[in-house]
Amino acid sequence: MSSKEKRENLPPGQTPIKRLLRWGKDHPTIDGSVPKIDLKKWILTIDGEVDEPLKLSWNNLLKLPKIESVSDFHCVEGWTVLGLKWEGILFKKVIDFVKIKKSAKFVSFECADKYTTSLSLEEVLGEDVLLAYKLDGKYLEEGFGAPLRLVVPKKYAYKSAMWITRIKFTSKKEMGYWESRGYSDTAEVWKNDRFSR
Repeated sequence: MSSKEKRENLPPGQTPIKRLLRWGKDHPTIDGSVPKIDLKKWILTIDGEVDEPLKLSWNNLLKLPKIESVSDFHCVEGWTVLGLKWEGILFKKVIDFVKIKKSAKFVSFECADKYTTSLSLEEVLGEDVLLAYKLDGKYLEEGFGAPLRLVVPKKYAYKSAMWITRIKFTSKKEMGYWESRGYSDTAEVWKNDRFSR
């Protein structure tokens, strides 16, 4: 594929780069730091509008059915990394584990650095939406969101929360960190939807 063809296959306003940027090293974080997470103490809480809330340790998380998925990664700042291979849990499988209530319409994500974002239930049910713990065959580095991050390829990367500690199903939309600061809540990369209108 030529460089011209690659550009034509990119969402509007995006330029390809060769590798994913690491937060805290190649790219600034919100407060300048990257969370240091002890896997022996880390717990993923899944709760909210569910019948069976769940708390998963790192070892229990790794026992869940896993998949690999290749997708492009688009940052709202205008760069894209093509063909990243993620490994983790298909997000819609989470619904099977916790049995969501009919009132559950949205999903909020809370992270170890206090970052938050949210998506509609429909948006997280795609076959390419993962809770990822590996990138290109290796466990995630801290700067890539270790131990667990969300991957939502059709959205700008601020929807792909890193360092996840809690997944909360809700009946009402909760605005996330960047969304409450003027970024688009839909974050649709193919519509160039970066900022609130």
